[in-house]
Amino acid sequence: MKTVTVLGATGSIGRRTLELISAFPDQFRVGGLAARGSDVSLVAEQVRAHRPAAVALLDRAAVDRLARELAPPRPELLAGAEGLAALATDVPADVAVSAMVGAAGLVPTLGAIRAGRTIALANKETLVMAGALMTRAARERGVRLLPVDSEHSALFQCLAGAAPREVRRLVLTASGGPFRGWSRAKLEAVTVEQALRHPTWRMGAKITIDSATLMNKGLEVLEAHWLFGVPFERIDVVVHPQSIVHSMVEFVDRSVLAQLGMPDMGIPILYALTYPERLPCPAPALDLVELGSLTFEAPDEAAFPCLGLARQAGRAGGAAPLVLNAANEVAVAAFLAGRCGFMEVPRLIGDALDTHAGIAVEELDACLALDGEVRRTTEAALGRVPAGSVLH
Repeated sequence: MKTVTVLGATGSIGRRTLELISAFPDQFRVGGLAARGSDVSLVAEQVRAHRPAAVALLDRAAVDRLARELAPPRPELLAGAEGLAALATDVPADVAVSAMVGAAGLVPTLGAIRAGRTIALANKETLVMAGALMTRAARERGVRLLPVDSEHSALFQCLAGAAPREVRRLVLTASGGPFRGWSRAKLEAVTVEQALRHPTWRMGAKITIDSATLMNKGLEVLEAHWLFGVPFERIDVVVHPQSIVHSMVEFVDRSVLAQLGMPDMGIPILYALTYPERLPCPAPALDLVELGSLTFEAPDEAAFPCLGLARQAGRAGGAAPLVLNAANEVAVAAFLAGRCGFMEVPRLIGDALDTHAGIAVEELDACLALDGEVRRTTEAALGRVPAGSVLH
């Protein structure tokens, strides 16, 4: 039986992970749970259902509310960023599911790596911010980074047993989001409500907006580079609206392997939890006859510049991907709050990349310091852009 710690227990990945753990009680048990603390009642339900040894909440005030909701005996309750790091490092576990959204997942995920946990990685921002640091730590500890993103899980499965010299290119698929085919001029008037209507996946607000801008695919290009060691010029993106082909690998002999499945995150989550074995996943079966056709097209990088900005950051190297990620998180939060328009998101990111060009960071403290500085300068820049559309 594997003991699993879930970082980001109340998000969509965390909740689906806990559903799978409940579906296979003879295979998994929960060691620890971590969350931001925005939904204390849900955390309390999860604690009562799974009885973890410890719970960590980023919001310190939420820990007191959680304590009041739980009857003794309670798990150990930890608070703040240091509490998340302690949970990831000190609570015994075989697998740590890294599913916290954004930069908040960096320190606990690195702690779990250094503690020797296998990492089921759903937080792409950790590799975007500090890919060299994370992969070096994983190599030093002999830790596997098992991808949970459907696209990277697909690549991982297609690459099984392949030597690096045999790989010609990786092809990430993108749904195209809710605005596929829209002109840049039309995108200027996008509302928050429209941007949150993803046609295929049901996700949290931040990743849904990233999918609408195609930044999510840009972050995935950066993640794929670090996970698989493939140069950026050999990582392509194609738009595939049906979200059935999750990604593909083209080999040097021009054969192409693709991984297909219904759009259900339970499939890559369960594979990461059970690797190298497989269990029957409680997910819909794929019926190609019923689907009828699968289509592919090139992404429109003129209308959706975030994908190009991510490639630019990857080619620049150094701290550029960290700058990209920090500026994007601030800009997306501002858009969701109605403080800037949809097309101001890539403009703010581009300005941040220009402002912080040429910086190199090697260690965790430097990464965190620069992340904070970029957030401050991007927040200050928000005062110089027009207010965006609000949810209506």
